[in-house]
Amino acid sequence: MDESEAQQPEFQVVVREGDEAGVYSNFLGVWHSPYEFTLDFCVTQPPQPSEEDPTRTVMPCLVVSRIKIPATLIFDVVRALNENMTRYEETFGEIRRPGTDET
Repeated sequence: MDESEAQQPEFQVVVREGDEAGVYSNFLGVWHSPYEFTLDFCVTQPPQPSEEDPTRTVMPCLVVSRIKIPATLIFDVVRALNENMTRYEETFGEIRRPGTDET
């Protein structure tokens, strides 16, 4: 097999019609099984009293997208997020975490 036959395929990412705008998410829940990681992208709802204990407040989070990733790919996901976060900060400056000192 020569070098041209061993080339990696070129991936062409296609977004389904109607999904081009994406979905807003401001909360991420992550859980796993022995075989996969599940990422629940959510949007928070207004706080409300707990049904079980009215002295407690709960923050409902509506899942807008659930993504399941094979455990073997989780390092690739973390690596891609880290690389893109670094590029983002090089372009736009440091990302400030909510609740941190602005000085």
